Amino acid sequence: MGGPSPCPCARPERVGSCERKADTSAVIVAGGTGERFGDPRGKQFVSLCGLPLMCWSIVAFDRASSVADIVVVCAPDRVREVERDVLGRLSLKKPVSIAPSGATRQASVLSGLGAVPARRELVAVHDAARPLVETEMVERVIAAVREDPALAGAILASRSIDTLKLVEGDTIVATPDRSFYWAAQTPQVFRRRVLLAAHKAAAREEYQGTDDSSLVERIGGRVRCVECPRDNIKITVPEDLAVAEATLERRLLT
Repeated sequence: MGGPSPCPCARPERVGSCERKADTSAVIVAGGTGERFGDPRGKQFVSLCGLPLMCWSIVAFDRASSVADIVVVCAPDRVREVERDVLGRLSLKKPVSIAPSGATRQASVLSGLGAVPARRELVAVHDAARPLVETEMVERVIAAVREDPALAGAILASRSIDTLKLVEGDTIVATPDRSFYWAAQTPQVFRRRVLLAAHKAAAREEYQGTDDSSLVERIGGRVRCVECPRDNIKITVPEDLAVAEATLERRLLT
């Protein structure tokens, strides 16, 4: 699955020259239908700067020296499309495998974990719908887990800058201190055995979390927030794509 990218903007990220230990598998979740986005192709396949949107996440992880291999999780009926239109348009250095998505994102991540080699120490879970992730961000969150044995994991997140309201119905009942609140992003990096145990416990107990970190927290794992820029947005509605395109084009020109 090779061949040069037809898009001149697929340039390497600028990262440090020192090589890092390749101890991490990346699980890139691309199985959603993107109903709110309103495109029958699914948002992960729409064009962004000349390539399918999900290509940009794959490239960022492929260029991370801490990443040993990549698992792409997609709908079973779209495997050939991913192989041809996504992986076939990229020149990747890391081995890539494909795992079938499940009925929920949580089930999709568990499926992806099944394709991660048992020898791998860390797993980085990332939403394909966040195409603006940069290799430097990936390395920072991996390093946070690697360097602190007491951590079960770490996630990229940004501090809340808006005033938050606790609301019942449409009535405000409290205004919490926003300094305690962060907006969770991906990638979220965990020790492989801890994340697998958290997912299996959730599946066994029929518990649905809001993200992978919530599952690890639920079994007592300590998870750290690693602050990152707010432009690591998730593409949810069509106007998000215009923001992503402008941001990516600006990066590629500098």
